[in-house]
Amino acid sequence: MRRKLMLIFLLSVLAGCASSSTLPGNAGGQFVTRELEFEGRQFRYQVFVPAAQVPHPLPVLLFLHGSGERGEDGIKPTQAGVGPWISQHMDSFPGLAVFPQVPDEEEWRGRNARMALAALDAANAEFDTDPARIYLSGISMGGYGTWELALSRPTQFAAVVPICGALLAPRAERTGLIVDQVAGLADPYTAVASRLHGVPVWMFHGALDALVLPHDDRAIAQASDKLQAGFRYTEYPDTQHNAWDPTYRNPAMWEWMFAQRRR
Repeated sequence: MRRKLMLIFLLSVLAGCASSSTLPGNAGGQFVTRELEFEGRQFRYQVFVPAAQVPHPLPVLLFLHGSGERGEDGIKPTQAGVGPWISQHMDSFPGLAVFPQVPDEEEWRGRNARMALAALDAANAEFDTDPARIYLSGISMGGYGTWELALSRPTQFAAVVPICGALLAPRAERTGLIVDQVAGLADPYTAVASRLHGVPVWMFHGALDALVLPHDDRAIAQASDKLQAGFRYTEYPDTQHNAWDPTYRNPAMWEWMFAQRRR
């Protein structure tokens, strides 16, 4: 009997250790490393797990990084954009955040777009998340990816926040930076506004952006107004390419985003 009780005790301890690898054992928020084998390739990525006091089920933010954060380490996507903001608010950020990573010299297209959605699905399966409060945001190249993923799953995201992104290639040497979902259409801007009609979208761009001109976001905003799709657009008059820092510092953006729910 004593050996049986000891065995039960050891099994309970091991079960507790296994569960702590999924949810952090401490009370504060933290980043955890995950790996995903997807379509013949191994991908590393990060998941931010909020502090223990954050109410469940958890809202989820899927974040898509820019060109400078590509690679295979799984870490760099947390170092620009929303990651630094979360790092400054580890114990108060009110949800889960998923940070997939595109390999070097690739875009948020094809397999990489599907991989990002698979990482999101894995996080939803692992953690106690709210399917009505899944959000999508990305910066620069990730702004393109935000449109790509939103158009591929138009009924999943409760809010979409593309930052300094676009639909068409920004310059001749970056012809692969496009949104496949509307590539080749005569009017991709109207197509976006039509397909995402009623989805809460808030776009941000710098008026002085020379890397990704604000032309496409302006055209999407005009198409949204014409179709009454309900998109919001903020253009910073004195900002160049880095429109993400002022956006993620804006409490109004977070309040708006986390207030959105899928029906």
